[in-house]
Amino acid sequence: MTAPTDDRDALAGLLTRTGKRDQRAFAELYRHTGGRLFGVCLRMLRDPGDAEEVLQEVFTTVWRRADGFDPARASALTWLVALTRNKAIDRLRQRREVPLDDPIDLDRMIDERPAPPDDAEASQDYVRLLKCLEALEPKQRRSVRAAFFTGATYNELAARCQVPLGTFKSWIRRGLIQLRECLES
Repeated sequence: MTAPTDDRDALAGLLTRTGKRDQRAFAELYRHTGGRLFGVCLRMLRDPGDAEEVLQEVFTTVWRRADGFDPARASALTWLVALTRNKAIDRLRQRREVPLDDPIDLDRMIDERPAPPDDAEASQDYVRLLKCLEALEPKQRRSVRAAFFTGATYNELAARCQVPLGTFKSWIRRGLIQLRECLES
């Protein structure tokens, strides 16, 4: 089994080579990350067809924008997940199935089964993230999940929670700081 640092370095190398239009590196990058990114899409969109379409958009964007990846600013996986999350949020905002005044019970919505393919979210990083999320206060945990998985804006989420926008943003900020500290320890 490869060490996590080696995996990070390998992914950064693949992404850098993809930025130089190396098709083999791009194919290898897809093989290594496609399952995890599909899992992110599926969690957020809850529709396999939409998840597949968004994943395709993600990798099309990766091919076009990989030359903008800077390993000094973020790991390759972080860069890819952020891109995936943003594409999924764009899709959620396009279809807007959930009325903005309808509260969402995110704890009930989460599917605990491993996401296809290859049990993408059964990785050590995912398990650590879950443990760190559980360590947050309930309102921070719900706020972070809502902000990152519903596609709603902070204004919309603050209105749903019936709190001032500044309060909601503070919950998110403190929650993200605690998550980062937990994940880095």
